[in-house]
Amino acid sequence: MKITGRSAGSGLRAAAARTASRAVRPDGNGRGSLVAFGALAAADLAAVAGDSPRGLRRAAKPLLMPALASYVLRRRADADAPAPAPLVTGLAFATAGDTALLLDEHEPAFLLGMAAFLGTQVSYTAGYARLGALRGLRRRPKIAAGCLAGWAAANAVLAPSLERRLRLPVAGYSLALTLMGAAALGVGGRVGAGAAAFVGSDLLIGLQAAGRKVPSQELLIMAGYLLGQYLITTGWLDLLDREADGSTTEGEE
Repeated sequence: MKITGRSAGSGLRAAAARTASRAVRPDGNGRGSLVAFGALAAADLAAVAGDSPRGLRRAAKPLLMPALASYVLRRRADADAPAPAPLVTGLAFATAGDTALLLDEHEPAFLLGMAAFLGTQVSYTAGYARLGALRGLRRRPKIAAGCLAGWAAANAVLAPSLERRLRLPVAGYSLALTLMGAAALGVGGRVGAGAAAFVGSDLLIGLQAAGRKVPSQELLIMAGYLLGQYLITTGWLDLLDREADGSTTEGEE
């Protein structure tokens, strides 16, 4: 591929125009949505710390992922730029899961929440494939092997403590979660770090379902989940921005 002075110059001008359009957006490129997410997260964590895992004091919880989704939509350089569908879909599933787990602590709600978050894991995994996860895992195959080994070990330890009817759903969901985590590590950066926090949060939920308690368990679950979703979302969007800016500077044949 030959890069001419004309093509390089036009690419740089296009990149500068893109940067300028982001800088002048009246909504601050969605920063207001991130502020809202932070405020909602603080309110929810305060409710959890106050020993109110469910109920009216946690009314902020169903609004957390919609706030991140709003940021995804407002972060775009212009209204015609497509939002990453797997990310938006994953956040929508997470909203359903958050709501289900908030409304009831009994088994049907737990299974409904797990099914909703299964949609999140599948959506995220599909999106990571577009971000180059498979290339990253091919370069570092031990990541996938280690994740699968961890999944097998965790299920072997926890399954005997779970109710029999929960063992298969938990094993299936945790496998999807593990694949999401491995794919995110193939992408790397903040996406990988966020997925690790997400997996850690769900591991604590698994321990809870198996009757294993750790200090401040509810607070750690929610803090890990919120940190994970924030890092995944912002890291994903940063990668897309870099890809878009890079594509504008490619030369012509």
